[in-house]
Amino acid sequence: MHPVVNIDDPVGKVVGKRRPPSKLISSPQETEANRQWAAAGFFPRVKKGVYRFKSHEEADQWLMDHSIPKPAN
Repeated sequence: MHPVVNIDDPVGKVVGKRRPPSKLISSPQETEANRQWAAAGFFPRVKKGVYRFKSHEEADQWLMDHSIPKPAN
């Protein structure tokens, strides 16, 4: 059986020229905008942990139940 990779090829071939960003730091404007969105209540407050569901539909329903605020009646 022949190997899938040609061993005779030199190592170090690069496809494309994309370079990952050096730092993933948000700007002060982004930080302030995120704080305002959170203060307005647009981010769901879900407890951290592992949640297991039998189907995607069940997971979607659970997320809707826990992310949409209930009316205060």
